Amino acid sequence: MRRSPTVYRYVAAVSLLGLAVLVWTAFDRSAEIPRDSKEWLTLALLTFFIVLGELRPIQVSRGEDKEEITTSTTFAFALLLSFGTALAVLVQAGACLVGEVILHRRQGQWWKSLFNVAQLTLALAGSGAVLRLFTLPRSGAHAFEASDLGIILAAGVVFFVINNGLAGMGLALSLDIPVLAYLRRDLGFQMWTASMMLALAPVVVVTTDRNPWLIFLLALPLVGIYWGSQQAVLNEHQALHDSLTGLPNRTLLRDRAQQAILNCQRDESGLAVMIMDLDRFKEINDTLGHHNGDLLLKQIGPRLRACLRQSDGIARLGGDEFAVLLRKLDDNSTAVQVAAKIRKSFEQPFELQGLSLNVEPSIGIALYPDHGADVDLLLQRADVAMYIAKENRSGFTGYVAEQDQYSAKRLALAGELRHALDERPEEELLLYYQPKAELSSGRVVGVETLLRWQHPRHALMPPDDFIPIAEHTGLIRPLTLYAIDAALEQLRMWQGESPDVTIAINLSVRNLLDRHLQDDVARLLEKWVIAPHRLRFEITESVIMTDTKRSMAALAALHDMGVRLSVDDFGTGHSSLTYLKQLPVSEIKIDKSFVMNMAATSNDAVIVRSTIDLGRNLGMQVVAEGVEDEVIWNQLSLLGCDLAQGHFVSRPLSSKDMTSWLGRGEQALGPSRPTPRPAVGPLWLDPDPSRRV
Repeated sequence: MRRSPTVYRYVAAVSLLGLAVLVWTAFDRSAEIPRDSKEWLTLALLTFFIVLGELRPIQVSRGEDKEEITTSTTFAFALLLSFGTALAVLVQAGACLVGEVILHRRQGQWWKSLFNVAQLTLALAGSGAVLRLFTLPRSGAHAFEASDLGIILAAGVVFFVINNGLAGMGLALSLDIPVLAYLRRDLGFQMWTASMMLALAPVVVVTTDRNPWLIFLLALPLVGIYWGSQQAVLNEHQALHDSLTGLPNRTLLRDRAQQAILNCQRDESGLAVMIMDLDRFKEINDTLGHHNGDLLLKQIGPRLRACLRQSDGIARLGGDEFAVLLRKLDDNSTAVQVAAKIRKSFEQPFELQGLSLNVEPSIGIALYPDHGADVDLLLQRADVAMYIAKENRSGFTGYVAEQDQYSAKRLALAGELRHALDERPEEELLLYYQPKAELSSGRVVGVETLLRWQHPRHALMPPDDFIPIAEHTGLIRPLTLYAIDAALEQLRMWQGESPDVTIAINLSVRNLLDRHLQDDVARLLEKWVIAPHRLRFEITESVIMTDTKRSMAALAALHDMGVRLSVDDFGTGHSSLTYLKQLPVSEIKIDKSFVMNMAATSNDAVIVRSTIDLGRNLGMQVVAEGVEDEVIWNQLSLLGCDLAQGHFVSRPLSSKDMTSWLGRGEQALGPSRPTPRPAVGPLWLDPDPSRRV
């Protein structure tokens, strides 16, 4: 923090004045000195406790800050009462310097040490002036009388005013806030602690007047307070920090973020909350063990700290989830730059017991005040953004309300979707069907089921608007079972006109992780008396790559039942050819983003041709999605693609329209086909003769 010249001028003035008083007292010939061995012993013991108090201050927790209370104040004031200003000032100044040197408190900031000495010198000198003004008798000649307490109280008040006033003014100037406002804010705590320390001083004087060695009995309560405060600080640290990494936890992060928001409101600035999660950290734990996973987590904090300013904060929220608090942002783009910097820093492998591990983070960003005005909302929205970044494999992303599955609108839709499933599925949850045609003959050999929601207020909603809601609210299982049940019922109704048409249904990752999926599918196939090979499930590459072991096991179980499997949107995910070779799939579907532009873009044409060759070499059927015109149809036919799906064949049709279309025998015709294509050859040549209806 850059300080104004006023701060340095103030520190210099106080330091010079304090040094002048210190020099004057050092050469003051009227200074009182011990007169006998008892007083020398008292002086030695008081000096010992003053130095000890500087070396072992009592720590008190005040929110996220720690306040230090030095017990040297008690014994320095007692020394002032016993031997006058000169010895008290010299001993206290020496003790301060000893403490600064031994504890290395002010490395490179000698001027702070000098200010501290001057501050205490002036406070003791002011108190001593009050005592001399009212001619308080020296202890040692006799103990205090009741009438002396008023003078001692006045001296204590002067000590408090000078000591806390000088320190508070310096801090207020340093923080650039009004001096009186700062002093009032901290007045209660300072008055309480100062009065407690100063009130013990006369007791120390009376005790040493009786017997100097009794001071150790008086020090015992202070020792108890010291150790109790140490344990309290330790307990609070453990409550507010992560035990593994030593980083602040969620509780402390919330407190710091709340304070930062208050500062932003005062300064009219912004801040950012970032949630970071380590991609595929579970695989590291499963492969190398939790001990090595913990060793990796310990390295995350230093890696993050190297990317941030000193004023920014880091916290571990739990597991492999971390948070970053970026304070005082003048430009929202700064948060994006920091996220990119963090991602860049993770390109350096983590060294772990001789292994070099590459770990990638996913980061979500929420900005104040754009994305929320309180801590909990910012954390929640940063978490939403992080999961979107993880799903999209984008590395980092900012919060976007339209993608939030937990917004008020989305939560309302979740309730309405549950009501539609429970009360009126046939009226609101509609199945549409898009044909897949053979390129060699033009005949329809299968249909893909597409679910739509006829919402009472929002009209016909596509699956992208409600499937993510179902996945995040536990409705995906009943929704999928409804779609399978309704699709198989429709397939049974088409048995007369199209006995060999297959039907395809999309599955999400949560479906594959459902341990009841195999039993549910078997039950529904038996209910509608449908051969398993006439049902096909389509899965995307991203679904396969999520919890790979369980996904592969679920796919293998479905394959063993006789259900056929397809990889949907092939080419847009991140699966490797190794996984593709191991999957029990019989069909890959080329994503429409490549197919639609293949006639105009050579790169897309190369990708399509390569995928067709790959499918053929692996013994898989290849379907091209997004076939919009006859040019692409003919081009795919020349490349040897098996099936085509898209508006050139037909747009998605309702069950009634699809039934009528199949009944006319015009399987290759559709609304967008300009010229009817005659049906040639059988509808389906199935190599499996043992199928049932």
